[in-house]
Amino acid sequence: MFLKQLSLINFKNYSEFEAKFSEKVNCFVGNNGIGKTNLLDAIYYLSFCKSYFNTSDSQNIKHNEGFFVIQGHFDKNGEESEVYCGIKRNQKKIFKKNKREYERLSEHIGQFPLVMISPSDTDLINGSSENRRKFLDGIISQYDKVYLDKLISYTQVLKQRNALLKHFYETRSFDSETLDILDEQLVIYGRSILDIRKEFLKQFVPLFNNFYQFISNHKESVALQYENSLEDRDFKTALMTALPRDRSVHYTTVGPHKDDLEFNLGDYNLKKYASQGQQKSFLLALKLAQFEFIKEQKNTKPLLLLDDVYDKLDEERFTKLLEMVSGDKFGQVFITDTHPDRMNELLNQKNIAHRIFLVGDTIAKEA
Repeated sequence: MFLKQLSLINFKNYSEFEAKFSEKVNCFVGNNGIGKTNLLDAIYYLSFCKSYFNTSDSQNIKHNEGFFVIQGHFDKNGEESEVYCGIKRNQKKIFKKNKREYERLSEHIGQFPLVMISPSDTDLINGSSENRRKFLDGIISQYDKVYLDKLISYTQVLKQRNALLKHFYETRSFDSETLDILDEQLVIYGRSILDIRKEFLKQFVPLFNNFYQFISNHKESVALQYENSLEDRDFKTALMTALPRDRSVHYTTVGPHKDDLEFNLGDYNLKKYASQGQQKSFLLALKLAQFEFIKEQKNTKPLLLLDDVYDKLDEERFTKLLEMVSGDKFGQVFITDTHPDRMNELLNQKNIAHRIFLVGDTIAKEA
């Protein structure tokens, strides 16, 4: 699978953009702050129906414009598909495949799998548990539609339960019958989510460990563990036990929406004790394991987007990474960098098929 062509109108800092890509490596090069990452984000939109960076679609519309359009043409096993995303301010997002609009955006997730590696990934280590759950859910949702549907349903019931808890507080009332109905639904969806997450991690963790050992040259061991807010209790029992606290704080305090991933270097917490280099290696191993896992599950090579990776690794590790991702185990790759000559020289030395696009003044042209 690969992206043949991308075109943009009024997306972020681009009034217009259009390019055709190499099936292997594509580089967006130029100074910082001129829109290289925005091109990667546009590609991300075509896979996930949303931005990697901004939760609000309207924030991605070019300043003083009323809409943006992203279009991409994919080749997947010889079958071509056109993907369209259109946003108008204060209106519903329009997302289409081959001119047919989706009723639910979740129908599109996983059709064109993709993995993004970005400097903002440090939020996985330094950010809240929500960042780590999104990482976990994002991988599973690309290959398991049942999981995605259950996650959406769980979130909807959770919102209803939290609204009911708030209503109890504001009206000084209590309705055990309605609460029990919501609890039963939450437990059904929640148990499935937990089971699927645990099964996923059984397969994912060995891949992650292998990639970390490769990147670090077997210098140290790492661990990734699932932290369950239920503490080995049955979900229904945990909800009943937590009810006095839930009523006090007006939201649901236990369940899959409160779980976390614990990252360790040896026997120590990664965030507190690892160096910046060790943290970068950890994150890179996580994302490469994500790629490998999705590839195995979907039987296709996801797109790989590498944003500003050169400046986050030393030259030896970057060259090693470039050799790996340009090999047969990986598919189409998009890279941003600040030095066109350096990138061109590296790719030519390794005899890697590529295209380089010079980005500047809100335009991009092939070098």
